[in-house]
Amino acid sequence: MTKKPLHTFHIPVMGLAYTIDSPIRVAQYGISSVIALADDDLIEKMRNFYSTKFNLPYEEITQKFHDYRAERITSYLNLVDKIVKEKFENFKAELAESKTALENFITMLPNTSDIKKGFQSLLEDGISFKENIQNYIESHLSAGAIDVNIMTKLDKDNFIKDEQLPIEFNDAHAALRGFANSNLDSSIVLSAGMNPRLYSYFENFPDFFPNEQNVLKKKIILKVSDFRSAMIQGNFLAKKGLWVSEYRIESGLNCGGHAFATDGLLLGVILEEFKQKKDQLIQSSHDLMAKVLQQKDKYVPEQPLAVKITVQGGVGTAEEHEYLLDTYNVDSIGWGTPFLLVPEATSVDQETRNLLMNAKEDDFYLSHISPLGVPFNTLRGTTNEMFKQKRIQENKAGSSCPKKFLALSKEYDPHGICTASKKYQDIKLEELELKKEDMSAQAFEKAKFSITEKSCLCVGLANASYLENDIKIKGQAQGVVICPGPNMAYFDQEVSLSDMLGHIYGNTSVLRAENRPNLFVKELKMYVDYFRNEIESFSTELTANQLKKWNSFKANLMDGIEYYKKELPTSSNFQKDLSKIKKDFDFYKAELLNINIPVLELA
Repeated sequence: MTKKPLHTFHIPVMGLAYTIDSPIRVAQYGISSVIALADDDLIEKMRNFYSTKFNLPYEEITQKFHDYRAERITSYLNLVDKIVKEKFENFKAELAESKTALENFITMLPNTSDIKKGFQSLLEDGISFKENIQNYIESHLSAGAIDVNIMTKLDKDNFIKDEQLPIEFNDAHAALRGFANSNLDSSIVLSAGMNPRLYSYFENFPDFFPNEQNVLKKKIILKVSDFRSAMIQGNFLAKKGLWVSEYRIESGLNCGGHAFATDGLLLGVILEEFKQKKDQLIQSSHDLMAKVLQQKDKYVPEQPLAVKITVQGGVGTAEEHEYLLDTYNVDSIGWGTPFLLVPEATSVDQETRNLLMNAKEDDFYLSHISPLGVPFNTLRGTTNEMFKQKRIQENKAGSSCPKKFLALSKEYDPHGICTASKKYQDIKLEELELKKEDMSAQAFEKAKFSITEKSCLCVGLANASYLENDIKIKGQAQGVVICPGPNMAYFDQEVSLSDMLGHIYGNTSVLRAENRPNLFVKELKMYVDYFRNEIESFSTELTANQLKKWNSFKANLMDGIEYYKKELPTSSNFQKDLSKIKKDFDFYKAELLNINIPVLELA
């Protein structure tokens, strides 16, 4: 029988390094977290680090191994699984022996938790405490999930010299195989949109199909930005006989890392649609999956399997957490960015953590530093920015590109080249020089900046773990790239794990900032700013299709404002701040009305 999760939150994937070992740090407390599978080099170094730390045997998997990327990932995940299981057993033994440890653990659980109430009644019943506590622990506690993440777009072709390897050796395919071959009984989060070739590859692994007990050993989680995307991707996978066990809704802009803006659909509106149409989503997938499983001569579940709806992006108070759980019936809330200030939970070097603590609202911005060409939430003043600017000033712009995970542009090289690399930027800057005489100085500098602003994310997003754990960093200095959501502006101190849980569940507050806007207001502001910027920076020829998109975007934002103004007063949450929230909505509505969409001139 599946045990009920202990917590109503999870820690989403952050960067390449920030949650690389979070399960080892927090899973024994029942907290689920997500490991990024993009960087097998970092993964191999962390396997070496933890094998040494826990006195476990280690043999290096070098790049000479035929399937080294998948094998490194499998070996690391098996190691994490082994360490987590051992730590969880030790933790259960400690709870059974120590009343103090048990009392401390109880304070970390949600106030609404039946498990918490059960523990409290056992503590009150002192006579039979020792006899009953062990049984209660065994029957109710479970470790947090060791989930993993693949960005589906990071699926670079790989070569040996000039010979292209088969598709299954592409980066994302190999990462999926690494997870599928591991001992884990957990989920893979697929983010950044649909990759049909990768989705089809899931069919090769039996752990993703239900057994006769209706159990999936390995589950699929889709990170989505709206209902339509969930329906399309869920049905696509169902047509392969595959089940999506969770739809993880993320705010398009009010999140960390890459930001995939919706068509102006705000988070509350999206969640409302999932709430209204969840049954339709489930039934549609079940019908398609059942048909395919029958054709494949596999076991067919009579009823739809379980589906969770979760949400993340910009949540920062217990009140917001509670509102999302209660209003939209979601199963869990992702808390990412605030955990960057919890050393017990995430891997961040001290210099970067200090930068995060001291940063203000204006220091967090939506940048164009990602070689993927997708807007990327980041922070001013990072060591990566400093090294990058130094190279630009010395006319040595670009990265040496040692890892090549983002070498996806085929413009100048059939093997792929990264737009943050020196090789790519040298070519682009040379081309720009040839056009210099026909450009204004301002246009030239703007074009030059758009070439050189790209950062080496492969190295920059991994370095924090190396620095924190004193692991030697080889090659060109790249410093650290960090990708918090704008919500970080309101968290300004290092926090213990127990205090952060107390904050999430409303027993204490770690927020000292008094100017933090409501979650929904902040997201609206970001969308209004994004919309204004889209129109002001548009430089290509205007089309009827573009105008239609802008008008739809604006209309969706207006509908979202009206939805919130109607919905929020019906809740017991936010009552204290309701008049301010209403004023904020009116302010951004006026801002939105003042943004003029150009008119297409008729010839």
